[in-house]
Parts: sequence; C-alpha cells; structure tokens
Amino acid sequence: MSIRDWPAAERPREKLLEQGAAALTDAELLAIFLRTGVTGKSAVDLARYLLSEFGSLRALLEADLTGFSQHLGLGPAKYAQLQAVLEMSRRHLAERLRHDSALESPQAVRDYLKAQLRHEPHEVFGCLFLDAKHRVLAFEVLFRGSIDSASVYPRQVVKRSLANNAAAVILTHNHPSGVSEPSQADRVLTQRLKDALALVEVRVLDHFIVGDGEPLSMAELGWM
Repeated sequence: MSIRDWPAAERPREKLLEQGAAALTDAELLAIFLRTGVTGKSAVDLARYLLSEFGSLRALLEADLTGFSQHLGLGPAKYAQLQAVLEMSRRHLAERLRHDSALESPQAVRDYLKAQLRHEPHEVFGCLFLDAKHRVLAFEVLFRGSIDSASVYPRQVVKRSLANNAAAVILTHNHPSGVSEPSQADRVLTQRLKDALALVEVRVLDHFIVGDGEPLSMAELGWM
C-alpha cells in the first residue's frame, strides 16, 4: 500500500506537521528525507530497511559517499542532500552560540561540539575562541591524529588564540572509542595549555571530551 493510501494521521509528513518532528521515529524522519520509495517498498519501508542495513541512524548519517551509495535507494544526489542538511544543522548550532555567553549556554556548547567532532573517525583537537564576554568568536580544529601532550603544540594554540583576539578558550577533543572518560594524558595536556595561555592572559574555561554520550566537562569534574 502506498503511503498516500495510509490514514492521514499515520503519514510521516502529516504527522510531523501535526505533532512536531520529535514525535516521529527514526524511520519516519528518514522517510521524509528520502521522499520516495523503490519498487515494492514505500519510503517508510525503505527507511526501515536502510536503518537495519546501517545498524543505526547515526551510522547512516556518518557514512562516507562510497558506503552510502552502495545501498538501495541511495546515491550521490541523496548523499549531497544529506551533507547539506547536516551542515545547516551545524551552522544553526553555531549561530545559537554566537548570541549568548558560552558559560550561560552549556547545553548549546555540548550540542555544537557533538555536531563538530562526534562523527570524526580519528582523534581531533580543537578550540572555541571566546571574547571577553565569553561569546564565541570562532571554532578551529588545530590538530588531527593521536591526541596527547606530545602531539598538541601549545605554541600553535597560543598563536591561534592571539590571531582570533580571544580572551578565553574552551578546549575540546574527541575519543573515537566512544568513551568520554579523561585520561591522565588529557589532564597533563590541559594543564600545559593552561600554563602556556596564561602567559598571554587567555583563560582556559573548560576542556570537553566528545564520545558517544554527552560531552564530558573537565571543569565540572573539578579538574580545571
């Protein structure tokens, strides 16, 4: 049966307009993105099939072009559309941060850092550069690879902080393993960067570690 023949309250698009996007399942949201199904499968059937094939919505969203295009009903055009949607989401989160103090919007900071780093397959280290009122000036990824005190260079962090005219920074890096718990190396690195930035009067407000769950704040753990 075509989705057009379903009761209006069960059609994903009508359901979204009536109840809001949060009321939809992953398959229903994906079906709206897909718009059409394939022979023998409605858009919802295809969405359920794809979620089963990928294992989760997150895995589908983070797939590369080659892996994405190998699946039924998907291809470069859909991949381009999906990447555009994801980038609009990241920019929306960034815009939220620019209007408010980062310290007054801790969830907005967490949401933004998740969107920036959680999909990365390798370790990535970056900084949120803040003005004197703790509003975001810029976000930059500064290092990629194995993140420890030997591979993150304080001189470069100081250089980019001065270039952005930052009064404060929030450090962040991801753990591709999904485990957000800080290591001893994370604590050593944080202290080295605090000491280096203090010489140019730039405060380190926090160091967030991004894993599978909510980003972990070292400041909230009392390690700053």
